[in-house]
Parts: sequence; C-alpha cells; structure tokens
Amino acid sequence: MPTISVDKYDLFEALGRKYTTTEFEDLCFEFGIELDEDTENEERPVVDGVQEPPQLKIEIPANRYDMLCFEGIALMLNIFLGRRPTPNFRLVQPATGDLHTVTVLEDTLKVRPLVGGAILRNVKFTQKNYDSFIALQDKLHQNLARQRTLVAIGTHDLDTIKAPFTYEARPPQDISFVPLNQTKKMNGEELMAFYEKDKHLGRYLNIIRDKPVYPVIYDANRVVCSLPPIINSDHSKITLNSKNVFIECTATDRTKLDIVVNMMVTMFSVYAAEPFTVEPIKIISDHNGQTRISPNLSSRTETVEVDYLNGCLGLSESAESISKLLTKMAVAAKPSEKDPNAIIEVTIPPTRADILHRCDIMEDVGIAYGFNRLPRISVTKTVGAPLTLNKLADIVRLECGMAGWSEVMPLILCSHDENFAWLNRKDDGKTAVRLANPKTTEYQIVRTSLIPGLLKTIRENKGHSVPIRVFETSDVVFKDEAAERRARNERHFAAAWYGKASGFEEVHGLLDRVMAMLRQAFLTHDEGLQAGPGKDIDFAVTPTHQKRDGYWLEPVDEATFFPGRAAAIYVRLGGKTARIGEFGILHPSVLENFELKYPVSTLEVNLEVFL
Repeated sequence: MPTISVDKYDLFEALGRKYTTTEFEDLCFEFGIELDEDTENEERPVVDGVQEPPQLKIEIPANRYDMLCFEGIALMLNIFLGRRPTPNFRLVQPATGDLHTVTVLEDTLKVRPLVGGAILRNVKFTQKNYDSFIALQDKLHQNLARQRTLVAIGTHDLDTIKAPFTYEARPPQDISFVPLNQTKKMNGEELMAFYEKDKHLGRYLNIIRDKPVYPVIYDANRVVCSLPPIINSDHSKITLNSKNVFIECTATDRTKLDIVVNMMVTMFSVYAAEPFTVEPIKIISDHNGQTRISPNLSSRTETVEVDYLNGCLGLSESAESISKLLTKMAVAAKPSEKDPNAIIEVTIPPTRADILHRCDIMEDVGIAYGFNRLPRISVTKTVGAPLTLNKLADIVRLECGMAGWSEVMPLILCSHDENFAWLNRKDDGKTAVRLANPKTTEYQIVRTSLIPGLLKTIRENKGHSVPIRVFETSDVVFKDEAAERRARNERHFAAAWYGKASGFEEVHGLLDRVMAMLRQAFLTHDEGLQAGPGKDIDFAVTPTHQKRDGYWLEPVDEATFFPGRAAAIYVRLGGKTARIGEFGILHPSVLENFELKYPVSTLEVNLEVFL
C-alpha cells in the first residue's frame, strides 16, 4: 500500500485538535487506514539548517486515490469526524464564456491517443501545498498510472502560455524546447540521450523512445508545453507565484485518465479563490470520437438493499440510519423513493473512484459504524471444500510423490519456439494464446503443454545425479472461440524421466499407477472369455476392448517422439471414447533443442476427462 508522509502538526491543525500517537493510531484504524510511523522522537534530517518537522507516515489503501496527499487525508478525516460536509465540486465557466480547447490530431493514435485536462483559477500556493501538489502527481504516476505508462500528468502556469492548445505526434527531431529546470534547448533525440542516465526520468524513456513519433502539446504560438510522458517545458513551469494552473493529462486508458484528472482538480481546488470550483476545457478529438468537456465531475448514483448491508455486517439498522452513516464516508445517501424501507440511493462523488460495487458501499457502512462495534458472527452457514478438479489433481500429485517422483512448478508462460518448434510441433495459429506485448522472447505465449517446463527444469538441473524424475499437475491454456474470454484452461498431468537409459518403462509404470488409482482398467485387444463345455460364466463377456470402460494404448508416429517408441493414451468413460494424452521417448532433435545429453521419456495426460 502507498505510504504518505504528512506534517504531523499541520494535519492536527487541519483536524482541529492535537492527538497523541495512540489516539491518532486509533482514529486511523477506525477509518480503515494505518499509522505506520511517527517520527517526532526519531532523528530527522536537517535541510538548510532547519530540522524537518515531525512526520506522520500513513499507509493508504491502494484504491483510495483521493487520499494520496495531505489535502485528501485531511478532507476525508474531517468528513469522517463530522467536522465538515462533503464538498460540492463544481464546474464553472470562464469569465469570457469561451472554454479553452485542446485539439487532438490523428497521429497521436500511434503513441498516446487520449488527453484530458482542466484549469484551476486563482490558486494560492505556499511552499507546503506546492510540495504536496508535486507529490500527488508522483504518487498518481507510481500507483494508478503504472509508472506513467497509462497516464502522464503535466501542470503549467497558464499565464505563460496561450490557448488554444494542440496535442500532436511529431518525429523527435522536429520537437525542440528547453526541458524543465534546464537552460539548453534540445530536440527529442537529444533529450533522450540527455536523460538516459537520469535516476528519476531515465526509467520513463522506454515508453516512447522506440516510437516513430513522440507526443507533444503546443500552445497557440507553437510553444512546447510538454513532451509526455517524459517532461514539461521550462517555459510554462509552475512557481509559488503561479495563479492559474493548466493541468493536462495524456493517456492510453480512458478510465484511468478520468480518475487522474478528477483527483488532481478535486484535491487542489480547495486552494482556488472560490474553493472546490474547476474550470473545464474542451477536448476536440473527432477522429476517435473522444470530443468532450473535461473533467467530468458529475456524481454516480447506485442503489443497494438494506437487507444486504445488514446481512453482511450483522446489523439491523434502518435505511435512514445507514444513510447517516454513509455521509461520514464522503458519500451522500438517502432512502429510495420507490421503497424507502428496503433500498438506499447512494450518490458517489468524483473523489470516490474506489466504489465500484455494492460490497464497497457495505465496507463503508462497516467503517462508519465502527469495526469494533460490529457484532460477532459465527460463520457456520457455509462449508468450505476443495474444487473437484483440484481434489483430483491433489490425488494424482500425492500418488506421484509416493512413487518417488519430484514435483516441479515452472511458469505458465514460455517462448513460442519452446512450445512448438523445439518439440517438432507446428503452430496452426488457432491453439496458443499469444501475449500482445511480450517483454522478452522467453515469455511469448501461454503454454499448451507441460512438457517444455519439465524439460527446462531438467536442463537447469543437469548437474544433479541421474536419473531425474519430475512431474507437474497444472493448467495449460487453449484458444476457444466458444468461451466467453476466447480461451479456456485445461488441467494436465505430465512427467519426465531423464537418465542414461530411456526410462520408457518408468513413465509407462507411472501411467499405470495413476490409472489404477483413478479406477481405470487397462484393456487389451484379446481381452474376453469364452465359456467352455459344462462351464457357466455369470458375468458379461466383452470380446473387444472398445466396448467396455477403461484405457488402452495405440502406437503413434509423431515428430516429438523417437519413431516406434511412442503411444497415444485412449480412455472410454460412460461409453464415450477420447484420446487423453501420449507418452514416449523424445526424439534426439528435441533433446538437442533443450540441451539434454541423456534420453528423456515423457508422459502427458488431460485430467479433466475424469471429472
């Protein structure tokens, strides 16, 4: 969870009283956050001859983006304590009546297609709230924005630039400006080289470095405002004297973009001349249907049943009482007009992006009521039990372990070659799920077989004494257009024997043991009995193995295995026949691909047919 450091006595002043460490720790617990550290009695750094004031380091839930700064923590705790109502965040039109615009060009689709923003008017900055303003950007970049890959925030002194603005994508050599806190003008290529070894900005360069074009925001005079997601221009940097702040955010994810813009403006609109007011801007992006007014500070309305809230928490509160509790959590609530005794209408402000479902509302009711006051509930209404598939897999794992085989757990991702070419198999394009943007060639697809993982495990343990006997019971994944997510998991069991002998009989024996444990008889072609003279046979005679349940083997000729040393495994269950796997001695070319010098015999079976 993110840890936010705030000035201890500034926060106590904002909350209207001083707390002891224990008292504040209890307050944090009641609200669902945690006091990690109070630095008052510890050595604190001295900067410019002044010792840092005592800090409270508070752990914030990862989804509470509205509490990633001093302003958010103070606001939410004051509402919780009943010292102030939930603010009414409003959009106000500019004095001229015309909104500032950001026109998005189509080339931005190649790199970062989305943009949003807002304007804060007549902001009064001090050194402390200025530092908090910058710190909130950093926290949002690290948390919700995923290291600026999803969203990047730029803030500018509006009085130093001129609207309207354009958001474009241009070749790096065509972009030239003075980066923030620098004095030399650079183009895009020079900027990349300059910041390559920078500890702070260097980690973001790879987001756009290999793109043919870089995103850039210009003002009406073609002055560069920012090169997202890397750095702003020094021309429009914010200082303590800045009054009007232009906030722009570029993104690849619309939902995250809206949340980030809302968090920035709602947290710091408190410092505007008219608190909690925001001036919107117009985004003109006709090519992708994203033309709109930004930000959207409208509230959402959800309905939740009183019985659900009371049932989950063990309470018997009325709709009116629950509505009052929810106001402590910065949401407005009232009994529904349709059924005031059974349903509550909850109005969710733009600050509470963490509320996604009625269970989130239930959690807020529990916090407002008090965790320590909730009645104890005896959990006897449900019975936990393993999934049937997991129970079956555990039985197989136990049998293999008792047979002297070692379990391994390789990663479910592998390279395309390991899954296909190295096993002498061909990819038809309809089997394996590919990663859209693999970071390395080692993790390109989701495996369709357990064999590559076993062979890689053996390869990395070649120094171990032979024979090596390993097995795995886990999932593989296949494309499936009929499934909701266009893919399905399938539970497989696989084993591999590595030694100076082929080990064919070892994996065959393991197969027989697993099948016997699964109550599957081994069938042969000559199975069946004939009644002799004077002999009465009181059981059914089955002349061919296909007519009774059980499993049998048939030779196969597959490139993965040594010719004449492989068999397919067939099973008949409830009158239905299916091929469930195969085993055999691997072909020498497969061994060469995986850098193995001794023979390997493998076995792989689909377990789901036994459910």
